[in-house]
Amino acid sequence: MKAILALADGTVFEGEQFGATGETVGEVVFNTSMTGYQEVLTDPSYKGQIVTMTYPLIGNYGCNEDDVESIGPQVEGFVVREYSAYYSNWRSKWSLDAYLADHDIIGIQGIDTRALTRRLRVHGVMNGCLSTEDLNPESLIAKAKAWHGLVGWDLVQRVTCPNPYAWQYQENSEVNSKYRVVALDFGIKYNILRQLTEHGCEVQVVPAKTTAEEILAAEPDGVFLSNGPGDPMPVGYAIETIQGLMGKAPLFGICLGHQLLGLALGGKTFKLKFGHRGANQPVKHFETDRVEITSQNHGFCVDIDSLPNSVDVTHINLNDDTLEGIQHREYPIFSVQYHPEASPGPHDASYLFSRFTEMMEEESRQ
Repeated sequence: MKAILALADGTVFEGEQFGATGETVGEVVFNTSMTGYQEVLTDPSYKGQIVTMTYPLIGNYGCNEDDVESIGPQVEGFVVREYSAYYSNWRSKWSLDAYLADHDIIGIQGIDTRALTRRLRVHGVMNGCLSTEDLNPESLIAKAKAWHGLVGWDLVQRVTCPNPYAWQYQENSEVNSKYRVVALDFGIKYNILRQLTEHGCEVQVVPAKTTAEEILAAEPDGVFLSNGPGDPMPVGYAIETIQGLMGKAPLFGICLGHQLLGLALGGKTFKLKFGHRGANQPVKHFETDRVEITSQNHGFCVDIDSLPNSVDVTHINLNDDTLEGIQHREYPIFSVQYHPEASPGPHDASYLFSRFTEMMEEESRQ
């Protein structure tokens, strides 16, 4: 079946449908990872976005029950150069086509993803409309232009959990929990929860609108601020909660949690031209003077120059010198923009979870 992807600037790509049929709109972005498409698809940080994979062959190892980062695919649409209908992997249960169709996600293949990626790099990410129903390019361009975009839209409420729950880690029932952690769910990835558990944390996941008073009533040893989608500015309730937690419990933030922490500290955020999405982003850690290869997925960033003197910069992106990590000089608070849970991606930054537990240990002794 024919499918068309139209960008708001008037660019049109014609290809073939796989996965579901229908029509969708979203911000068209690209991810440079060579593998890990199932983790990308199920990352809640991609809510509101149509994701383009720059690696040309996608789907060759199918999909399985284990390599998921949430309850199901979160992307608005999926764009690939060539979809592999034949898949081979000992863990695979479904083809990528069947997996997307089952979750009502539209895919398009057979387009020039190199040209699409170059356009997004030059002109920046932009709104797009992907359809198998309306094949009129002018109509699709108009729909892309009419879409409101991500700026000013609270996407967290589309991905946060409706009720609190205790994370149950099934892979190793003998993990000993030493620390009680409350995780604010702005769109949390499962592998973050797995990492926290492996580092001795008993994790209670709570909805994004949970107040500081409710969190502190649980007497946690630490509070985790999760990743999530979209613009941090509209998530004012979370910023207020974080401000109420400062100095009262150790805080560790990742991705959107990092941005919300930056805003809570008095900083500002801005939208990146085409964002950082992939498993190969170089980040310099000032404390060790080492370069870490990191997994990233964000389109907004904390402005370094807007941060108060009470905050130290700990990490910087070597591609564009944007902020990748901060820590507070007085309170036990730190955060990173990238994903140290590395799913998919490298494991260079997994030490940050140990740092969080060490921080909680130090606080418990005072």
